[in-house]
Amino acid sequence: MILVLDVGNTNIVLGLYKDEKLISDWRLSTDSKKSSDEYGIQVLQLFQYKGFDLKEVEGVIISSVVPNVMYSLEHMVRKYFGIHPMIVGPGVKTGVNIKYDNPKEVGADRIVNAVAAYNTYKRALIIIDFGTATTFCAVTKNGDYLGGTICPGIKISAQALFEKTAKLPEVKLIKPSTVICKNTASSMQAGIIYGYVGQVDYIVAKIKQEMAEVDNEEPLVIATGGLANLMAKESKTIQKVDSYLTLEGLRVIYEKNR
Repeated sequence: MILVLDVGNTNIVLGLYKDEKLISDWRLSTDSKKSSDEYGIQVLQLFQYKGFDLKEVEGVIISSVVPNVMYSLEHMVRKYFGIHPMIVGPGVKTGVNIKYDNPKEVGADRIVNAVAAYNTYKRALIIIDFGTATTFCAVTKNGDYLGGTICPGIKISAQALFEKTAKLPEVKLIKPSTVICKNTASSMQAGIIYGYVGQVDYIVAKIKQEMAEVDNEEPLVIATGGLANLMAKESKTIQKVDSYLTLEGLRVIYEKNR
């Protein structure tokens, strides 16, 4: 079995693969203050709850955008699994050609998403990841990673609105039925949800215009991340939702480098 870890600013998502099949996945809070033993006990308990044995794991791969947590995670993997983990970064084979000015600046999660999507569809792509930040990535039909856009995530945008205003309440991220709302909470929800949908569709349209200059294939628009389904229901441009895109990309990269 292969264990993959996607370390984000808010959560660490773990996936356990047997051959090419995802057999279980879990989500932990990202906390740079946790020790390797604290992470190790958490992972051990997750495995035991599902009836899995740590000894059956033959490989571990980690993708991270949070450097401060990596020492604890790497040490946890070595101590509890007896394995030196593979880390997504410079020198790792991905199968995509990164066209960034400085390839080392590209977030590992963005590359992993691009690898998964291109490996699955083998065509031009726009990949939207609704995480702590929302990222848009453009990939050509030949597997060139062109770059993209980074926006504040929906949750942190909503949190900033609540924290920086004296009278506006904290609201749940649910879609109201109208944009002409008759109470403060619904008005905020409409602004956040529908405003973000408009942002998504506008950015996708601009990316398509720019991709047309270098690629003659209409890109497929894929969304992933926690709020992908909510956004996809309203967006005119999102065509597919893949909640496990990053985990699958980690599996593919592991296979390319094992």
